[in-house]
Amino acid sequence: MSNRKPINDVMKHLNKLEGYPTNVELKTLPKPLRYFGYFFISFFALAALIILMGVIIT
Repeated sequence: MSNRKPINDVMKHLNKLEGYPTNVELKTLPKPLRYFGYFFISFFALAALIILMGVIIT
């Protein structure tokens, strides 16, 4: 449970029903999801680097 205090009773009830992720780490996920996360982060980092290099070169 996190240290966040709900704004009112409605938000407290909604949080109890739906919840929200806290302290999510890639190391604790199952392998397929972990590999997808690593691929996703790497893809966007490489894409940003390629775009940045393309802008600098032109």
